[in-house]
Amino acid sequence: MTKAVKFSILDLSPVPEDADIRTALDRSLALAQHGEALGFERFWMAEHHGMTGIASAATSVALAHIGGGTKTIRIGAGGIMLPNHAPMMIAEQFGTLEALFPGRVDLGLGRAPGSDQRVAQALRRNLNTDANQFPRDVLELQAFLAGDERLGILATPGAGTKIPLYILGSSLFGAQLAAALGLPYAFASHFAPQALDEALAIYRRDFKPSAQLSEPYAMCGFNIFAADSDDEAEYLASSMMQSFVALRTGNPGKLAPPVEAYRENLPPQAQSMLAKTMQASGIGSPDTVLSSVRAFLGRTQADELIITGSIFDQAAREKSYSLAAQVRDLIAA
Repeated sequence: MTKAVKFSILDLSPVPEDADIRTALDRSLALAQHGEALGFERFWMAEHHGMTGIASAATSVALAHIGGGTKTIRIGAGGIMLPNHAPMMIAEQFGTLEALFPGRVDLGLGRAPGSDQRVAQALRRNLNTDANQFPRDVLELQAFLAGDERLGILATPGAGTKIPLYILGSSLFGAQLAAALGLPYAFASHFAPQALDEALAIYRRDFKPSAQLSEPYAMCGFNIFAADSDDEAEYLASSMMQSFVALRTGNPGKLAPPVEAYRENLPPQAQSMLAKTMQASGIGSPDTVLSSVRAFLGRTQADELIITGSIFDQAAREKSYSLAAQVRDLIAA
């Protein structure tokens, strides 16, 4: 590679079958502290709702927990599902985080509900189907964070914080919006990689410089399950594979313990689904992961990888990120 690629962490705060919400959030904090010590750029949490296996639904509250236990790593949302919220409220929440942890806060924005339509109805009461609402909400949020007097009201905290915004997406819509607004673009290739190449091409082709960003900046989600051997890593990854299969069959739950030979014993249809879903993955020993990451970076020319990998055992989870940091350093060298 001819450029230094940043490595970051995306955490869903998974709730293992043998644990509760507090344990999951404390494990997330321990992972953030571990990532900080390893030199990861940022630690993001994602907004999901109505799922017993994910503890980060109140994302800004969870981030306060992370920020209070760390010192230097950037913290942020990957992302806030903006249609669920009034832009002013998000400006206030993240303005509060910025006041508590100055210079460390990011705000990634998505337009999906973060759950199914029943939960979206419960969150929003009135489902707005206007395709232009999300771009308008992003612009309104930008104005609140800038302290734009034309709004006639100040978000306090929030106004004047200049928190960097990121547009998240897994389709071409997000790429087009990020390019038009001159914002960084984060693609959810860790679970929806199908449109990745086309989305990156559109984003880079159509990018217009802004006050926040002078040239395109692309972040890509990537799964890493790293262990001493390929077989051990495949075993650890089976917990997340079980979560994907459970979600696709309408039966999501807590993070299950790993299972030997899980993937090879699945029906062909489920194996095919996992192969498509987890294209952007490095599963194996450090050498295997290094090869996968190099190939992915060669393909995407990403400016940053945001790494995720839900592993049942906390020690194995932290070791996986330690090995990922070794891979990062080898690529940088």
